[in-house]
Amino acid sequence: MGERTGDVSSPARLAGPGEGIGADELALATRNHGLPLEALRHDVTPPGLHYVLTHYDIPYVPDAGAWRLTVDGRVRTPLDLSLADLLSFPQVTTRVTLECAGNGRALLTPRPVSQPWLVEAVGTADWTGVPLRLLLAEAGADPAAADVVFTGADHGVERGVEQDYQRALPLVVATGHDPEVLVATAMNGAPLPPQHGRPLRLIVPGWYGMAQVKWLRSVTVSDVPFTGFQQSVAYRIRRTADEPGEPVTRVAPRALLVPPGFPDFMSRTRVVRPGAVRLVGRAWSGQAPVSSVEVSTDGGAHWVPAHLEPVADGHRWAWRRWHHDWAAVPGAYAVGARATDAGGRSQPLDQCWNRGGFGNNAVCWVRVVCVADAHSP
Repeated sequence: MGERTGDVSSPARLAGPGEGIGADELALATRNHGLPLEALRHDVTPPGLHYVLTHYDIPYVPDAGAWRLTVDGRVRTPLDLSLADLLSFPQVTTRVTLECAGNGRALLTPRPVSQPWLVEAVGTADWTGVPLRLLLAEAGADPAAADVVFTGADHGVERGVEQDYQRALPLVVATGHDPEVLVATAMNGAPLPPQHGRPLRLIVPGWYGMAQVKWLRSVTVSDVPFTGFQQSVAYRIRRTADEPGEPVTRVAPRALLVPPGFPDFMSRTRVVRPGAVRLVGRAWSGQAPVSSVEVSTDGGAHWVPAHLEPVADGHRWAWRRWHHDWAAVPGAYAVGARATDAGGRSQPLDQCWNRGGFGNNAVCWVRVVCVADAHSP
């Protein structure tokens, strides 16, 4: 009997006790990349520093002008749109912080075996495109429909299922004004780079990255809830393998620290000098606006409030800068920050464990050593 497509695909699993990062995870880590945390200083992340997660291959698009986007299903008038057609619609630019749902996965015990993110799977960009609600209105989407399904051009096999990457949103989200979902054509004022979805991608402010379908080629209005792999099998919060789980949707609150001082090459331990050290970072939440940030330099035994800067120019869906002035004295420290949003959600100190490694927004600790010796040549 010949091999089948599913035979090349392994099931989901947890790492065994003491099991290190394997060759398969390392291969994923070299294909995908996170934000160097020092780049949190940028209000808007340069595209090459923005995190990237690609499930399958990056599609080769030699001629973006030849790309087509269809809008079909439960609509009055199906649409078949070129890039030029899309650019004829009103364009909106929204600054949005995107975060991978698996951010923090590699810090969990036991570790779900998958893309081994620490905490760098995040970035913020100015995304320009057509509000999805305008396209759905132009097509005459059935107001009684359940979901809107988005299909990308990336194709692969996952846990034995051959598939195009597909996700769905409830119709009420897809047609909403706040947040306003975009069919994006540009990132930071330039056409989308290949790794970020050239020539079209979805931007869903406040939602984890799995909803932001890249290389978008079709939008289908459905009268029944979508049950595709990425919706009903992957991206579910489960503690046991046999439970249906809860869907992964909006981003949990998180604050990250720009690593202070300078690093040791291998351990990334930070070195600072005694005296005033300004700790700075970013905080965000997709569920409600961030309302406060606190800082600890002793591993969470004590917390002090940080100064949280105002929302910049109405950028509700982007991260906010914070800072705290620390009087450092010689010694070793575990420095971290935690965010709380207006809905009362705050980052936990302990891991948020589930089998997929999703939504782990536990406080991240940075090892900092304050030394008094002079600079060595």
